[in-house]
Amino acid sequence: MPHSPRFAAVVKKLFPTRFVLSRATRLPVVGRIAYRIAFEGDGMIYLPQDRVIAVNEAVDPPDEMVLPSQVVEHFVEQATYHWIMNWCLCRDASKCRDYPIELGCLFLGEAASRIDPRLGHRATKEEALDHVRRCREAGLVHLIGRNKLDPLWLGVGPGDRLLTICHCCPCCCLWRVLPYVSPQIGDQISRMPGVTVAVSDRCVGCGTCTQGVCFVDAIHLTGGRSAISDACRGCGRCVSACPEQAIELTIDPELSVEASIARLSPLVDVS
Repeated sequence: MPHSPRFAAVVKKLFPTRFVLSRATRLPVVGRIAYRIAFEGDGMIYLPQDRVIAVNEAVDPPDEMVLPSQVVEHFVEQATYHWIMNWCLCRDASKCRDYPIELGCLFLGEAASRIDPRLGHRATKEEALDHVRRCREAGLVHLIGRNKLDPLWLGVGPGDRLLTICHCCPCCCLWRVLPYVSPQIGDQISRMPGVTVAVSDRCVGCGTCTQGVCFVDAIHLTGGRSAISDACRGCGRCVSACPEQAIELTIDPELSVEASIARLSPLVDVS
């Protein structure tokens, strides 16, 4: 049975405890139980913002350039049911002041038809595409895939018929817990295939990129310059934040969009 707005209010109240709960998953028994209940079968990919991409090879003409947003657009085009949430639970719970709270998740697939209508509304394909465009223009980053937490808190199913497209900000994103969760859970959230983020020789060690920019705390100053760890999920926010344009994000055209679609398609059927 779909969960009501009252249940959503309870989830919102619990949201600030996510860091404590995440640390608990480092305990072997707790971690195994949490994984089985809330994360088994998941797979989500962070898509860097289109505007931070440097394509490895020149692509001509321009309208054939590889852009991360094409992954989202593919699934929107394929889906027979589109649902836009009225608000972002994460930003609402965190009282976000920097990004629009009213830009909520987009859900695709049959299970979305069972979401309580008081939480959002069905959208046309065109409305869904416009929604994700507005999210990108607001500086939000797409996170796309199967997320078992969503069928659980929404009270809908089956889980393999619900594709989640989150629009994440660095301050309120649920997955800021990634540095604290068990590795088994953390591995469910990955960077886009073919994406590389690197610090160039232009880095002057100003530290701007380390100040609330990376939501997974993957960038630090080492030896007077920035260094990016394997925890990086390739969102590209550090690229935009660097005043020296010293961080570069490249994407391999042969390993990006098609590989992302191939990874997600077996997890969720949106048709």
